[in-house]
Amino acid sequence: MERASYDLLVLGSGPAGEKGAAQAAYFGKKVAVVERTAPLLGGACTNTGTLPSKTMRESALALTGMMSRGLEAAVLAMPKPWSGATLLFREHLVVESERRRIRKNLERHGVDVHSGVASFTDPHTVQVAPQQGGDAQLLRGEVILIATGSRPYRPPFIPFPEPEVYDSDEILAIETIPESMIVLGSGVIASEYACIFAALGVKVTLMDGRDRLLEFLDQEMGDRFAAELSRLGLLLRLGDAPDSCAVDAKTRICTVGTKSGRRESAQAVVASSGRSGNVEDLNLAAIGIVPDKRGNIAVDGQFRTVVPNVYAAGDVIGFPGLASTSMEQGRLAVCHAFGFSYKQRLAPILPYGIYTIPELSYVGASEEDLRKKGTDYVVGQAFMRDNGRGLILGAESGVLKMLVAPDRKILGVHILGPSATELIHVGATAMMQGATIDLFVDAVFNYPTLSELYKYAAYDALGALQRRSVSW
Repeated sequence: MERASYDLLVLGSGPAGEKGAAQAAYFGKKVAVVERTAPLLGGACTNTGTLPSKTMRESALALTGMMSRGLEAAVLAMPKPWSGATLLFREHLVVESERRRIRKNLERHGVDVHSGVASFTDPHTVQVAPQQGGDAQLLRGEVILIATGSRPYRPPFIPFPEPEVYDSDEILAIETIPESMIVLGSGVIASEYACIFAALGVKVTLMDGRDRLLEFLDQEMGDRFAAELSRLGLLLRLGDAPDSCAVDAKTRICTVGTKSGRRESAQAVVASSGRSGNVEDLNLAAIGIVPDKRGNIAVDGQFRTVVPNVYAAGDVIGFPGLASTSMEQGRLAVCHAFGFSYKQRLAPILPYGIYTIPELSYVGASEEDLRKKGTDYVVGQAFMRDNGRGLILGAESGVLKMLVAPDRKILGVHILGPSATELIHVGATAMMQGATIDLFVDAVFNYPTLSELYKYAAYDALGALQRRSVSW
């Protein structure tokens, strides 16, 4: 059996795999990537998750006129039902462009790409079996990085593979946009798809056993977001866990039942109940690694598994499962493995972006976090309805909320509205430097821009601190 040896062997070409491979190759290591879908590279992020869903969102905003500066009701006069091809036209172009970028990046760094399914034979060796048959090969790596990503978890009560029932990957291949849809879940992916289809005029019902949508959010921001969903016409059915799903053989109508006996029906169901790590083909038992029930691999602070030369990064290690953090995890794992000193830690403050309609993003603590810890703070807010750029964009419901300590240090930033996932980096960078609100009070911002919200939220917090000092 053919055998090749490398300094680093990377299993998977998603964000963690690509960046980890390029990092090692940049510093002169001999590197190979094994990808089961090669020559299609990029993992779920490029092919079935992050980029496709965000492109779908932008297409929905454009098709419905919701980007037309406050003309939310001005849905274009297009024949319905819309075709999936219309909605996903741009998505195909974006995905193919990103695949080319990844392929060129690996080629530029001299990284070999092997197509096939990898499985461990010992801690330093994997067997790669081609998907389409043919001879397997053995690859040896002094260091091996597992970056195989994740796939949608499929609850057993949902009748896959009925054509009207989709998981959060399959929905990107939808052929006809239905008139009604049930989305199962209350997390990020469920919320994003619920918003996209509601914006398209689909009657969307979102169902989950949790009491709150996106329960990790600052509660005030979560409440504001829920109000925006109502404005989109989306129905929330929370606090009552779905436990059955059936498709009528004649009408093809989907019915979802809950533990309390409630029934909801629609033309389609999208199940978004979290994700599971892609580990089933790796033969991890051969090297003594035992993933948890969702296929997540445990790692230490250096992203090392229980096997000293085997590292793991990205979705396959679980939370937070973001493309942004996965990239950094892949780089860090490689730096620790080979002793590259230039990068030794992951940022202690991570921004979170949720591409709903409207966007949500936050960094740092929520009000609930601070109250639980007994931390003193004040709130500073700035509203897009009072911001020139916000008015131009028709984003009157948008808000930037800043949580500030008595010494003026910024403890958290929360944003709802257009470009929230871009704006959050201003707050994240300030917090990384331990900045106070004086940074924004003193700064000069272009006018009209949404970035000005930071200045006025800082002024609002400054006023709250001054009022408190007077009352004392």
